[in-house]
Amino acid sequence: MGVVGLFLTATAVWGSTWLAIKYQLGMVAPAWSVAYRFALAAALLAVWCVVTGRSMRFSARNHLFLAALGVTLFGLNYLCVYWAEQYVASGLVAVVFSTIVFMNPIGMRFAFGTPLRARTFVAATLGVAGIALLFLPELTAARSGGNAGLGVAFGLIGTVVASCGNMVAMRNHNARIPTFPGTSWGMVYGALTAAIVAIAQGVSMSFDSSPAYLLSLAYLSVFGSIVAFGAYLTLLKRVGGGPSAFVAVSTPIIALALSTLFEGYRWTWIAALGVVLAVIGNCIALLPARGRFAR
Repeated sequence: MGVVGLFLTATAVWGSTWLAIKYQLGMVAPAWSVAYRFALAAALLAVWCVVTGRSMRFSARNHLFLAALGVTLFGLNYLCVYWAEQYVASGLVAVVFSTIVFMNPIGMRFAFGTPLRARTFVAATLGVAGIALLFLPELTAARSGGNAGLGVAFGLIGTVVASCGNMVAMRNHNARIPTFPGTSWGMVYGALTAAIVAIAQGVSMSFDSSPAYLLSLAYLSVFGSIVAFGAYLTLLKRVGGGPSAFVAVSTPIIALALSTLFEGYRWTWIAALGVVLAVIGNCIALLPARGRFAR
């Protein structure tokens, strides 16, 4: 698949998974839902790798980095996303997650010594201002004892953790770890992370056999995990962390549209302005370097 196809696949699938996660919330604790999702995805992907002749064997050192990938990108990241969606609309969580486009350059500075550009800080300012406007009603409610602030906090923490996972993924690509076998092992470690968190919370293991839960679990495991991550991590390998982050700018548009249709999200002019500022900030962060902002 070409770069455009990889981008469109990741964007279309992830734009819809934010809503699908809502159907995972209810009878089953979020931590167990995350564990089920990535355990199923890991098993299916491992079978596919074996059938297609891809080796699943890695050195102990590489397993440490695969574990780091699983803990960050598939474990703690998604735990925060599921927790966030318990308090705020799925489309809003998607917008918060889009701030990864200027978290990644900061992470690349610490991890790989990549210089920070001045416009990254301009983009970050616009992005944070946009998020603040978008969540203004929720933040106001939080001051009165509402729980929306928890949703915002979990969303931001999850984004930071996901950015760390992106840095680990780039390291693994540089170490020539094959994308799909490595992703399968990462999902194993992610599922174990979620299960350990559930046990630490004292949450009993449960399962929901309703059609809505089963269908959303299947969709999130096959498309949201295997297909979307396969496309995104391949894109990350081909074009790097900056250009591939455009996926995070595009998915909130789909997520907010679905949230409006199915969750009854109501728009205000302040919220619309917040989305515009966040998107502008993200686009500034991703524009090709030139002129005085190139440094």
